[in-house]
Amino acid sequence: MNLKELSEKLGLSQTTVSRALNGYPEVRESTRQKVLEAARAHNYAPNTRAKTLATGRAMTIGHVLPVSKKHEMVNPIFADFIAGAGEIYSDNGYDLLLSVVNDEDEEASYRKLVSRGAVDGLIVHGPKVDDRRIALLQELSVPFVVHGRSTEVRERYSWVDVNNKRAFQRATEFLLDLGHRRIALLNGLADMDFATRRGAGYVAALEGRDVPLRPDLVFHDEMTENYGYETCRKALAMEKPPTAFVVSSIIPAIGLRRALSEAGLTMGRDVSVVIHDDALSYFSNDGDIPAFTSVRSSVREAGRKVAHALIDMITNPGTDLPQVMLEATLTVGQSTGPAPALRQALKQEV
Repeated sequence: MNLKELSEKLGLSQTTVSRALNGYPEVRESTRQKVLEAARAHNYAPNTRAKTLATGRAMTIGHVLPVSKKHEMVNPIFADFIAGAGEIYSDNGYDLLLSVVNDEDEEASYRKLVSRGAVDGLIVHGPKVDDRRIALLQELSVPFVVHGRSTEVRERYSWVDVNNKRAFQRATEFLLDLGHRRIALLNGLADMDFATRRGAGYVAALEGRDVPLRPDLVFHDEMTENYGYETCRKALAMEKPPTAFVVSSIIPAIGLRRALSEAGLTMGRDVSVVIHDDALSYFSNDGDIPAFTSVRSSVREAGRKVAHALIDMITNPGTDLPQVMLEATLTVGQSTGPAPALRQALKQEV
């Protein structure tokens, strides 16, 4: 089906249909949704070459991923983010260009993509506390949105992020409310900005209750299943092991649960666990009573919002740079319960 046939089916002009498909702001939202639904129903796909010639755009969004020994971005979290962003790209006629490069080639890759006009905009993944890519992309004058933030970058830039500090402060406070005082933090790599903010939330919760911070209960590493497993084993072997854990992802939490099981401990009864839940497709934490108590924020929804923000910047140059803060929701599951000492005291009262 071509544009003319789709327009005739809808009873709209070709100009209106084209503008609706391309996200022009003057098209009413109800009309845009009607056009998008019809395009999907009739398997309509715009001629990318014609669209590129008409708009002067590449109709492509770029993602540059460094292959790092310290931080592997191609993981289930990235896959769900791309699934969300991809929905918006598809709805608006954009393709995705993924460049996987060595760490030392990352800057050159950005420069090459922009100089060739291969992309209309870029998404920045996994920002560090002081991320040099932001200044580079500002220098290159290309639209970009950061998934996350970079604490030490002072110039304004566009980002979509979760309120990580508040989420982890709330998670830790929840465990403190249950009587836990020896609470371990299994965080991401220390130089990642999200990990810095989550650590700050954890510390703020302890300080708010006058609970001393134990540096030996704070861990940083790549968020793998094995990291959760090995770290939990190490923590349980301490003279005074933690009675609770706050974990930065469901992936290491699965490893932690394995370690607890091997030690003959029951999660939620003997040891409590609160996780950050990205609502991943292949690591579901759903159900009437989820397996894990969590602070939840969908990474797929973040992908949609990042894509929307970037496409708005591309189609409406010169507008204010969007900055979107997402709040995580606390959901109580099976992985938390009163601290052992509190549980024993309650039994004695009975």
